[in-house]
Amino acid sequence: MNYDERLQNVTVLGAAGKMGSGILLLTAVEMADLSLKPENKGKTFCLNAMDVSHEGLAGLMKYLKDQVRKVAEKKTVLLRKLYEDRADLIENEDIINEYVFDVMNVVRPVTTIESAYDSHLIFEAIIENLDLKNKILSQIYTNNPHKPWFFTNTSSIPINILDEGAGLEGNILGFHFYNPPAVQRLVELITTVKNSIEIVDFAKAYAKKLRKVIVPSNDKAGFIGNGHFMRDALHSIREVEMLTTDMSFAEAVYMINKVSQDFLVRPMGIFQLIDYVGVDVVKFIMQVMNPHLPDEDLHSDLLDKLFDMGVKGGQKSDGSQKDGILKYERGRPVAVFNPETKEYDAISDFQEKCDEKLGALPAAWKPWKVVNFSRGAKDGILAGYFGELSNMSTLGAELSKKYNTRSIEIGKYLVSSGVANNNEDVNTVMLTGFYHAYGPINEYLK
Repeated sequence: MNYDERLQNVTVLGAAGKMGSGILLLTAVEMADLSLKPENKGKTFCLNAMDVSHEGLAGLMKYLKDQVRKVAEKKTVLLRKLYEDRADLIENEDIINEYVFDVMNVVRPVTTIESAYDSHLIFEAIIENLDLKNKILSQIYTNNPHKPWFFTNTSSIPINILDEGAGLEGNILGFHFYNPPAVQRLVELITTVKNSIEIVDFAKAYAKKLRKVIVPSNDKAGFIGNGHFMRDALHSIREVEMLTTDMSFAEAVYMINKVSQDFLVRPMGIFQLIDYVGVDVVKFIMQVMNPHLPDEDLHSDLLDKLFDMGVKGGQKSDGSQKDGILKYERGRPVAVFNPETKEYDAISDFQEKCDEKLGALPAAWKPWKVVNFSRGAKDGILAGYFGELSNMSTLGAELSKKYNTRSIEIGKYLVSSGVANNNEDVNTVMLTGFYHAYGPINEYLK
């Protein structure tokens, strides 16, 4: 079965979810493009958008239509070539409308698992629940005569455990998109010794067609991305807990969030990132990873406490940030949750005092956006900045140096423990998947 044939009948499980909807969009566009090739005229391409929620699927179809139109508007030159045999399509708007129709025509919103029984390729993007994944994947594989390939978007569960638990005979690999899949360029590719050359080659070809950057990760719980992020988050939480001996919880969270964003030149602070992913999701990922890490304890009592209080974060259906550890207005943090009062303390009440305690940023400091898009000048800017920071002894500088030391340790551990193949793969994941301005294993951080 060649590339085009494999993509003639596809199912996305969890299609209405945050990750599933992005995977569906990318795959629908790729399948529609294949259907427009001269050699595929007359062939049927079917993409099952499977989810248990009728309401979610209704919202998904509207999202999909809006996003496909944006895609079409960006590639009108290519579309003119694809539709060159259509004399009735003259204006760009006509071509765009036809393309939107053709992409939407590929997609079938469904709520029954039986729809996947005829698919050759299945993307799995349901919640990180091992038992549920095993049950669904096993049912499909048992009832599907084509021995389909499964691409799981799991960010934490070892692939070999899913393979064995669902009895998939090596027909599954990890294809971990980053959020949002339609925008993020990174895909972590996790293979096992049971995978055939064909499934791996197809995964690479599919990623290339989507213009994704592939980083291989070995089949260890959490892989590279969450392997670093979860440990990074735990370091931040411990730093907050130590600071609360001299200040309030809200003040400590604000300070560590500022250190991890401004002092470390990152796109957002660590507690903003935890909120973005979801307090509940971070807690659950740690819970999934922990049994596979006998020499570590990836667990936070604070996250448990916040979760029990209903502090979850995540995004609303329109993509805006929900309140979590931090409260947001127009996407910016304005308050910190207080576990004692169960209310939010306004940052403006203590910001000046905390900034004074942290001390000034180095004179060479530039915001992440400036640094990250400085292209050839970036390394020089960062080397100068961190060189100056290393000679400072303010609280902010000391917390930053300690934070970077831990980040480097985590990065090197991921290589030494066999999660990542080399330093460069760790750096690429953090640069591409997390939009960091620099990788954790870098000479100017020594």
